[in-house]
Amino acid sequence: MSDPGKTKILKLDSAKCTGCLECEKACSNVHFQVFDGGDKSAIRIYRKAGGYEMSVCNQCGLCIDMCQVGALTRMPNGVVILNKNTCIGCEACVGFCPTGAMRRSAVRIEPFKCFSCGACVQACPEDALELVEVDISDVKKIVYNDYEK
Repeated sequence: MSDPGKTKILKLDSAKCTGCLECEKACSNVHFQVFDGGDKSAIRIYRKAGGYEMSVCNQCGLCIDMCQVGALTRMPNGVVILNKNTCIGCEACVGFCPTGAMRRSAVRIEPFKCFSCGACVQACPEDALELVEVDISDVKKIVYNDYEK
């Protein structure tokens, strides 16, 4: 994928999700080399009435302009990444994230987020997760409640 107007995001099929949290464990292995899940995972699965919901970065990129040191950038594949070597740990991006998907953990200074690696998709025993390609402008419209022109 090299279209700068597109990105890959995670999609959950809540009818298939059993809440096993294998996706969270796989994610924490990517970010922290542990299988703890929870606060060390960029993806969070929550039990809601009638099933499960997911909280994860939608790659909208609104955090990029909030970072005072330029630690957040959009890659050519459309995914927003955080450069740990540039980040100063101010966590402005955590407070600003409109979806609450910029994560922090007590074990390190810099925040972290989903970068659409697919480890959670591979770990899901129910095939409830998939990476889907979307237009970045469509994601921003959702975040801005369709007010962006």
